[in-house]
Amino acid sequence: MDWQTHVRALAADVVRPESRWYEPLAETPRHELVPRWWARGDQAWELRDGPSDPEGWMRAAYSNRTLVTRVGSLHADQADPGTTAQGQPTSSSTLPGLMVTMYRHAMLTDDTDVLVTTGTGYGTALACRRLGAERVTSVDVDAHLVLLAGQRLYGLGMRPNMAVCDIAGPLPGEYDRIVSTVFVRPVPASWLTALRPGGRLVTTLKGTGLIVTANKTEDGGAVGRVEPDPAGFMPTRTGADYDRPTDALKDKGPRRGRRDSDDKPLPAALPAGRVGRVVHARTHHPGHRLLPGDRR
Repeated sequence: MDWQTHVRALAADVVRPESRWYEPLAETPRHELVPRWWARGDQAWELRDGPSDPEGWMRAAYSNRTLVTRVGSLHADQADPGTTAQGQPTSSSTLPGLMVTMYRHAMLTDDTDVLVTTGTGYGTALACRRLGAERVTSVDVDAHLVLLAGQRLYGLGMRPNMAVCDIAGPLPGEYDRIVSTVFVRPVPASWLTALRPGGRLVTTLKGTGLIVTANKTEDGGAVGRVEPDPAGFMPTRTGADYDRPTDALKDKGPRRGRRDSDDKPLPAALPAGRVGRVVHARTHHPGHRLLPGDRR
């Protein structure tokens, strides 16, 4: 299969050739990380198998769109041919353009140690290409996803640190950046513990469709703001599926007419519940203006 032609077209669609994200996009074989996925049918989710339809595989893998890989507790890789699934998506391969947007807001440098969320491992692979695998830690609450993504990444010559971990709980190290491609609310207090002084987090607030960034301050708190780009992810979960069907509904993005946000402090001793509320409250404050994140 001529996947290189497809991946170069994807990279050119997402960024300019001089972008430092062009090579990571153009060198990462997304199809090897997403060999099977779920497509929404009229009545249910329908299984798609890449190796049995190479042309469709290339079109899907190298389109700038999200591919759902897990519905309820059923992973596409574990489903029998012809299987359909009912329920809400619980894991996916995020559309490449949004992954790059999240990483740009993280303002990565060549010596950045970053923690990311796993899913299929595609976002992890992009970070490894950009920084080197030794600087990347990838976590997921699902042990199967961590094992599968790790095996596929290793097959591509990447050996990031992989860990089974609830991203809303204690994290397995200290980092310069935390980039979360799941909805959270509130922002977990454990992230400030895991961030080094001057570190930066990028996430989305559940129920808002808003990308939030925050820089850790010397007193252990953080100063954060809402970025101009909307994003839709799946919420965090602690088990095989969401407790309620509505828990998995993706946000449709920020409502028109909302006020923009400038940098606002998050107090050092602020409980986790207050962190999310303070950031969200500032988005409605009159007179705040929106400032773009890093566009590299």
